[in-house]
Amino acid sequence: MLKKILIARPLPEAVLAPAYAAFEVDVRPHTHPLSGDEMRNALRDYDGVMPTLGDVFSAEVFADVPNPRCSILANFGVGFNHIDTDAAHGAGVVVSNTPGAVTDATADTAMTLILMSARRAGEGERLVRSGAWAGWHPTQMLGLHVTGKTVGIVGMGRIGQAIARRCHLGFEMQVAYFSRSPKDLDFKATPYDSLTALAAEVDVLVVAVPGGAATHHLIGADVFAAMKPTAHLVNIARGDVVEEAALIAALQEDDIAGAGLDVYEFEPQVPQALRDLENVVLLPHLGTAALEVRVDMGLMALDNLVAHLNGGQTPPNAV
Repeated sequence: MLKKILIARPLPEAVLAPAYAAFEVDVRPHTHPLSGDEMRNALRDYDGVMPTLGDVFSAEVFADVPNPRCSILANFGVGFNHIDTDAAHGAGVVVSNTPGAVTDATADTAMTLILMSARRAGEGERLVRSGAWAGWHPTQMLGLHVTGKTVGIVGMGRIGQAIARRCHLGFEMQVAYFSRSPKDLDFKATPYDSLTALAAEVDVLVVAVPGGAATHHLIGADVFAAMKPTAHLVNIARGDVVEEAALIAALQEDDIAGAGLDVYEFEPQVPQALRDLENVVLLPHLGTAALEVRVDMGLMALDNLVAHLNGGQTPPNAV
């Protein structure tokens, strides 16, 4: 008899077809996060679940289902701070993620935000669309020329390194970073043991740390106060790594020149004060939004499910 799994969001057919071949599958048709009741029912009624961002499998959820039928949460995505892994493991539930599939796509999104913020691209497009553009002139919308500047990477993991490599090799940028430990890199980069000291030296500060309690509000008023008034912040990590109110204040007061955001502290809610600002680029969490990337993520999550449920093995990307 086939094991029964729940896929928490609609996924590309290239993922669903092999899923149907390997399991009895229910695909939830909605795009919003699972409710508390849906998560509890998923733990009771399925052998495995493929959740994703926003599906908050908390300690309370696991406490309400002390003997779950579900034995694996194969997260669709690299970030898994929405899952209480200690509570999951305590309930006998394996947790896995999809680390390698998202690296390049997320780094590409970071580069998009760096260039859009530095060159005021969002502001410029709004000007053209408004019909108010009066034509080119030599001092129109002058921004930051990123080539040769210094980029600071907060979190030098897979994604941080991919961003740094693009900045260094593609734009001849000097690389500095703040990370839990020095890294053995294939390009020149200067480690800092102080986040504010790093912030004070760079022209672009890119946030690429995992989410979770350890990084909540890591980027706050002290970091913005240390940054140059010509510097830009880019966040492709998790929204609550940046203290949103402090960022809004820094942008409103021109303490920093601009920001590029793909994630938000209370996503999908984006404060009106942030939306009203011209010096911030706002994307709707597009980090991995390319068909082939989402297919790769889905297949990786499926491999984790197959290994655990059908092969009795440790998933290749267990966390």
